[in-house]
Amino acid sequence: MDLHFSAEDEAFRRDIAAWLEEQLSGEFAQVRHRGGPGDEHAVFEERLAWERRLGEAGWTCVGWPREHGGRDLSFTRQVIFYEEYARAGGPGRVGHIGETLLGPTLIAFGSEEQKRRFLPAIQRGDELWCQGYSEPNAGSDLASVQTRAELVGDEWVIHGQKVWTSGAEWADWCFVLCRSEPTAKSHEALSYLLVPMKQPGIEIRPIVQLTGTSEFSEVFYDGARTSAANLVGARGEGWKVAMGTLAFERGASTLGQQNLFANELAEIFAVAQKNGRAADPVLRQRLVDAWMGLRIMRFTALRVLGGAQTGASLGREAMITKIFWATWHRNLGKLAMDVLGPEGEIAAAEPYELGRLQAMYLFTRSDTIYAGSNQIQRNIIGERALGLPREPRAEPQKP
Repeated sequence: MDLHFSAEDEAFRRDIAAWLEEQLSGEFAQVRHRGGPGDEHAVFEERLAWERRLGEAGWTCVGWPREHGGRDLSFTRQVIFYEEYARAGGPGRVGHIGETLLGPTLIAFGSEEQKRRFLPAIQRGDELWCQGYSEPNAGSDLASVQTRAELVGDEWVIHGQKVWTSGAEWADWCFVLCRSEPTAKSHEALSYLLVPMKQPGIEIRPIVQLTGTSEFSEVFYDGARTSAANLVGARGEGWKVAMGTLAFERGASTLGQQNLFANELAEIFAVAQKNGRAADPVLRQRLVDAWMGLRIMRFTALRVLGGAQTGASLGREAMITKIFWATWHRNLGKLAMDVLGPEGEIAAAEPYELGRLQAMYLFTRSDTIYAGSNQIQRNIIGERALGLPREPRAEPQKP
């Protein structure tokens, strides 16, 4: 694999880097480096304004086809954009769920009417989305969701509960996986609905985390409604559409995530040099190991994602991605606290808010749990990548 960029690509890199530097040094300077994990509540309205500035300038949805409002950038240039965005300290994107998950899903599975209705609003940053997948008893086993939808006239009526819904309190819409065919088998009983969040019959309860913030929420549906036209795909095809959505998570933005990790690692390096802990041979080795892990992550992502751009499907190597970065990032949080030493246990001054590395440490405790726990990831690798026998399933209890 060629890991070099052409002269034209490097010129593109300089152009986007200059634009980001100009924008983030002026009106939007306060959003720089804000809104990451554990910090999603920070300067939200300002970050929403930033989202719309990106939309105006055509820097949202950069990988989408031009006919749907995107720039249709090559994979290489998407990588460059996400890398420079992270390097410039671009804030956490409030529209990323719509852009990276729902938008590509509609392009692949949606009707022409759905594309016309929803894609422009995502590109402009005018409508925010959240994801209604996980439930209290259906996390890793997504096919067992119990939220149900019934078609009454020209509307779907929804009852049930979702949990760990990122950004629910700010979202305008949610794509909801629900059970619409009560007599069908598990996978064939599901449908994929687009549901407005601001309506009677929806209750949002934020979940307060170790960081003191609440990026996630419980969402209760008690007779919530959405138009029959907001069914993506056909009735009973929700599993296929939902799996398509999950596949879009593995895109070029992965490289941007890694640059955010690089920013955190650079901050830890700076602290270690300032307080003298870089001279400790054990900590120094851990810092080097973290740097090497991040490089391995980058080269693996480029190899796997780059191969997929040639028309090949994502290979078995892609299945190691989540467990690798989640474990690495969790360990980086521990390293940050060890580098900070006793200072990591106290807040600087009133109002005694967590520092960035403190918040990162607490948030990274969840990395190996959400989006598929490490235990589930090992099952996926064993069964799907290595062809090992399936994990024994508990027999249902007889009454």
